[in-house]
Amino acid sequence: MDRHIRLDTIAERLEALCRQDGPVSGQAAQVLSEAVDELHAFQRENLDFHEIVEHVDHSIFVTDGEGNVLYVNPAYSQNTNVQPEDVLGRNVFDIVQEGRIFTGGASCDVIQNRKRVFRLSTTYKTDPPLMGYTVGVPVFNRDGSLSKVVVSSRPLSTLKLLQGDFEQFLHNLEEIRKREPVSSVNENSSTLEARPMIGHSKALNGIWEKIRHVAASDATVLITGESGVGKEVVADEVYRHSLRNNRPYIKVNCAAIPASLLESELFGYDKGAFSGASAGGKAGLFELADGGTLLLDEIGDLPLDLQAKLLRAIQNREITRVGSTKARRLDIRFLSLTNSNLREKVAAGTFRSDLFYRLNVIPIQIPPLRARPEDIPELVEHFLEIYRRKYQRSITLTPKSMDILTRYRWPGNVRELENALEYLALCCPEGDVVQESIVLDLLRQDTVDEALQPVSTLGDSVSHYEKTLIEQALRNTNSMRSAAEALGVNVSTISRKIKQYNIHLP
Repeated sequence: MDRHIRLDTIAERLEALCRQDGPVSGQAAQVLSEAVDELHAFQRENLDFHEIVEHVDHSIFVTDGEGNVLYVNPAYSQNTNVQPEDVLGRNVFDIVQEGRIFTGGASCDVIQNRKRVFRLSTTYKTDPPLMGYTVGVPVFNRDGSLSKVVVSSRPLSTLKLLQGDFEQFLHNLEEIRKREPVSSVNENSSTLEARPMIGHSKALNGIWEKIRHVAASDATVLITGESGVGKEVVADEVYRHSLRNNRPYIKVNCAAIPASLLESELFGYDKGAFSGASAGGKAGLFELADGGTLLLDEIGDLPLDLQAKLLRAIQNREITRVGSTKARRLDIRFLSLTNSNLREKVAAGTFRSDLFYRLNVIPIQIPPLRARPEDIPELVEHFLEIYRRKYQRSITLTPKSMDILTRYRWPGNVRELENALEYLALCCPEGDVVQESIVLDLLRQDTVDEALQPVSTLGDSVSHYEKTLIEQALRNTNSMRSAAEALGVNVSTISRKIKQYNIHLP
């Protein structure tokens, strides 16, 4: 019998004794003795449970039924760098809304939906922010009211340990599917492949900071940058950290859909709207995104007539299907991407200024890869690890090869770098990659000098020249002290520059 039920039974017996006439001391003593035994057993169980929770490596986060934080275990503080005093006694809804400690997570959804949920979360007390997967479980009182919410979480990085088992599971699942008839599957549009931003440059840290502050709001976000810099990755991060991250996430490329079809695809149509229209009409992408987020890629290519309709949708939170006069209220968060200079388009009269200002409430400018070369080594290792596993290769880079990759301008940005490393993983021999292989096969340049053109800004040109001088002095002297004397600086300056430019000693 459940110990809570036994204690309730004992309490009922004591109440009955108190209502009796005459002496009841002997019976009361027996009942009280049973109660003491049960309470001691209950205390031992609580101590055992507390010891277990205090020593597991899962992060445990407990709130009451209203969301007030009651407990975090030591593993939670160790994994997230969030100390108990940062959260205990605070309400989890306030913490998430504030966006300084963490966003996402499962506590709020469990309180709202009263059922077990699985969510991704991001904690901002670590550098870089820590992404984790969380499982939230409701605990109910006997009357059905919500008593507590218990959330267990682990860093996403621990999933790597399960990769072999997961790949075997996928293989088994595929074998089962081959033996079963094909069935229709309705996939949730909010399911995303996690592709976090890679790098620790000042520019990327600034973008992370902006995402942290704006993700929880419903403000429109305009993400700009050259092709291949990772605009969609940033948009996905905004969505992942938003309060809508369990709701529809619809993506549409405005340049990929023919102009003649774009209006009906975006706004939908009613029956009889045009020749060949479906008899029942069709919901557009705006309606599919209702309650969630709509990502408009290549927004600069949107035709002028549709720009006016998009402006009304953002301003009035409603759309009208093609062939209809009925306005439909919608609740959508808008994210937009472009590699165009929208201010120039506004000046040229090809983009509405009022729409630009509506879209540009929160601007996020992603710098090209050549402007943040310090991120390249981490990106190289990230993509190489992906393709090592994918193609079962043990490819590695020499320090000189990494230096060439870091100094290259990458006009196609991160996308070009990723494609180049996939080529490298497939086509280069096992073992260290020689410099000639990188230059001739990967960068496809006629000469080494052309491939390693320094960037055009004065600061980058000076840094490039300074690094070259230090490398030459080190090769000629084979010593930091002698190189410092040759260049007319002290040893501490040479040591600092070696670290700054990631120079490998000969």
